[in-house]
Amino acid sequence: PVLVRPSYVLGGRAMEIVQNATELIRYVTEAVAIGEGKPILIDKYLEGKEAEVDAVCDGESTLIPGVMEHIERAGVHSGDSMAVYPALGLTMDEVNTIVDYTQRIGAALKVRGLMNLQYVIMRSDTGERGGQLPSGGDGGSSTVYILELNPRASRTIPFISKVTGVPMVRLAIQVMLGKTLAELGYQPGLWPKRKLVAVKAPVFSMSKLIGVDTYLGPEMKSTGEVMGVDYTFESALAKALHASGLALPNRGSILLSLADRTKPEALPVVRSLAECGYRIYATEGTAAMLRAINLTVEQVPKRLDEGHPNVVDIIREGLVDVVINTPQGGQAATLRDGFQIRRAAAERRIPSFTSIDTAAAAVSALAGGDRHFTVQPLRDYLSP
Repeated sequence: PVLVRPSYVLGGRAMEIVQNATELIRYVTEAVAIGEGKPILIDKYLEGKEAEVDAVCDGESTLIPGVMEHIERAGVHSGDSMAVYPALGLTMDEVNTIVDYTQRIGAALKVRGLMNLQYVIMRSDTGERGGQLPSGGDGGSSTVYILELNPRASRTIPFISKVTGVPMVRLAIQVMLGKTLAELGYQPGLWPKRKLVAVKAPVFSMSKLIGVDTYLGPEMKSTGEVMGVDYTFESALAKALHASGLALPNRGSILLSLADRTKPEALPVVRSLAECGYRIYATEGTAAMLRAINLTVEQVPKRLDEGHPNVVDIIREGLVDVVINTPQGGQAATLRDGFQIRRAAAERRIPSFTSIDTAAAAVSALAGGDRHFTVQPLRDYLSP
């Protein structure tokens, strides 16, 4: 797969991941028609584990309050991704490499102030592509790639400042005015980890944005963010999901319509939901896969011209509590059946997932996070 986009865009606008030559030709044809002669950029797409860093540099030394790990693998815009502090799924070698690269880049570019860097980790021995939290053990051999550097403040500055206690904005202003980190009482390198776990989750306004596809990809679609803090990943995640409106009900029914490439990795998620007592609806291809592993499933027509009740009907009638729909790839005509599934879920305001990584995280929170909440002021979580 490759990542394609017009040049000079912000927020990933008009950016796509294309899986094959047919999709690439379709994208280029559309881009040329509306691009007013501007270039099209084509990058190799790395489907790995994504990490993010906000740092303060005084032109020589760099302070890194913490490394954040995305739950969704690379390809989902960072503004739409869920992020975890500290990075529970990264090995110490991977964290050390990220810290080393960040310090070297800050010094080489003589950055004075804030900077944001995004990384992708490709693991060759385990075949892990991202989205699996937490692990953090021996991930085998891995390579850390720099996706991008932004020499500016980012949307994660409030999050990382709150959960580490490092006053990022105040420090950045002081170093921009000529102070060094040492003069401000801060040592360069990685700030000591807190005992807490924090999860940043996006908030969407899809029900208010008529005709917008809820599929998450390189183009940013969220309109806000929330934060969940606790002492375990599952509890912090459960809080963030509740606040963002993506928490799963303890029991209910789920509609599955999965792209072929995501079916194998979706199996553990579906099994867990079946064990929780969920009633499972699925479209034809997905239903066949589930029957092959002896799961009880009710098949519903996906194509809207194949009679009633179809997938959209059962959503609108209130028979579905959760939707997992992974598109086949690309952004073909918005009238396609998958788009109608996602729009129906948005209009009913029920949790809808287009990433198996996000769905897996929500299931892990359902399995244990709600039962172990701690509720206390943020300053108590920051206490040594």
